Amino acid sequence: MDKNVIVFDESLLPSEQRWENLNLSNDFLFGKVMQDLELCRELIHRILPDVEIDRIRFVETQKSLQAAIDTRGVRFDLYTRGDSEVIDVEMQALNRGYLPKRTRGYHILMGIDAMNKETMKTYKDLPRAFVIFICPFDPFGRGRHIYTFRNFCCEDKDLELNDGAVTIFLNAKGTMDDVSHELRAFLDFLTGKTSDDPFIKKLEEALNEARKNSSWRREYMMLLMRDQEKIEEGRIAGLAEGRREANFETARRLRDMGMTDSDIHRATNLSFEDLRKL
Repeated sequence: MDKNVIVFDESLLPSEQRWENLNLSNDFLFGKVMQDLELCRELIHRILPDVEIDRIRFVETQKSLQAAIDTRGVRFDLYTRGDSEVIDVEMQALNRGYLPKRTRGYHILMGIDAMNKETMKTYKDLPRAFVIFICPFDPFGRGRHIYTFRNFCCEDKDLELNDGAVTIFLNAKGTMDDVSHELRAFLDFLTGKTSDDPFIKKLEEALNEARKNSSWRREYMMLLMRDQEKIEEGRIAGLAEGRREANFETARRLRDMGMTDSDIHRATNLSFEDLRKL
C-alpha cells in the first residue's frame, strides 16, 4: 500500500463523531436535515418571529461564497433568501474565540452576493442580512439564550444605523428566561432534552431518517477524510520546514567553523543560493 495514501478508519473516531451518534449540533447533519423547507421555515420563525417566513422560497446548505478568486471564501451551513432578507444559520459546535470577526466576514460576503443579483438596482434594494450562530456554549458568558447585535451610534444609543445587518448568537446552555417557549424547546433539544413540542418531534424523526441515509454517511466520511488529509499535509509541510530550518542552523555553525560553501552544500543539501542568504 502506498504509504502516502490515508486510510480512514471510522472505528478510530471519538464516539460523538461517529455517524450513528451524530445529533443536530453537528453542522453537516444540521445542513442535511434543514434541506427540508418546512423544517427550515419553522426554525427561522422561532428565531426571527417577525420575518415573513412564508416568503422564504429555497434553502441552500453548504453554500460556498467567495468575493474573488484570490480571497478567502466561506461555506454556509444553511443559507436562505426571502423577498427582502438573506439569512445564514450556522451550527457552531466549538468555541474558537473569534466568532464576532467571523460574522463580520459572513456579512461582507452576503452583501457582495446580494449586490450581484439582478434584482438589486440601487443600495435601497440591498436586503436585510441575518447571520445566526447556534452554539452549545455561551459565547459571551452572560447566561443569555440569545444575543442580538445591530449597529448603533456610540454617542447616542437610541440612534440605530438601520443598515439591515443583524447578528444573533443562540446559546443552548443559557440560564435566563429570555426567549420564547418554542425557541427554548429547540435549544434544549440540542442539549439532549426531550419535548412534546411537535416541531421537536419532527426534528427527531428527520434525524432518525438522516442517519439511515447511506449516501449522506459516505459524504460525511469523505469530508472527515479530506479534513484528515489536510491535517496530514500540514504536518508534513511543518516537518519539511523544520528540517530546512535545522539545515540552515547547521550551515551557520559549519560556516563559523571555517568550512567552504561547497562542503556545507554537501553536508546540508542546501543550494548555493540558500547559502548566499546566510
